[in-house]
Amino acid sequence: MSRRPLFLLLAAIKLSVLVAMTAPAVSAVSADGAANAPVVAPATATDFDQAAAAFARARDGDRTAIAPARAQFTALLQTRPDDPLLLAYAGAATAMQARTTWLPWKKIGHAEDGLALIDRALARLTPAHDVELHHGVPVALETRLTAAATFLALPAMFHRGERGRRLLEQVQRDPALAATPAAFREAVQRLAAKEAA
Repeated sequence: MSRRPLFLLLAAIKLSVLVAMTAPAVSAVSADGAANAPVVAPATATDFDQAAAAFARARDGDRTAIAPARAQFTALLQTRPDDPLLLAYAGAATAMQARTTWLPWKKIGHAEDGLALIDRALARLTPAHDVELHHGVPVALETRLTAAATFLALPAMFHRGERGRRLLEQVQRDPALAATPAAFREAVQRLAAKEAA
């Protein structure tokens, strides 16, 4: 076997292992147990919450939840195609699909498709997204954290690690972080600790 196909095979295997943790674990419930009502939701709260629940199961290792999470976020994108939060989650779910195949070119394709959606999400962020809230978290912060978690989970061949670290640092330095629900702050801390290890 020549070096190039061997490298692609090894990279695809590493990708399937690393993509398991593509986004932060964020609950819609505050520390006191009360639900945090969104000020502005990226789609109907119920639809988003159902998609987020499937995404969380997929992120936590349930391979059968990956396709439903991707399908649900893709469907939500049909109604709001420029919503950066929806784009970020759809991209993370698409990248997670790399775990569902053994074919290296499909693994790489899923990752690249997911990264393209996440890049679109980050490009669509505006100052208005710094104040627009979703479950008590500014849309810009949750979008950046989702992107950072995905970028940091990918193998080095995708050249996203440095950008992921910069996005995580940007989230950590943002003054709005202090006012977010405890679950979101904990997700930021977990990702930072994982990256520091």
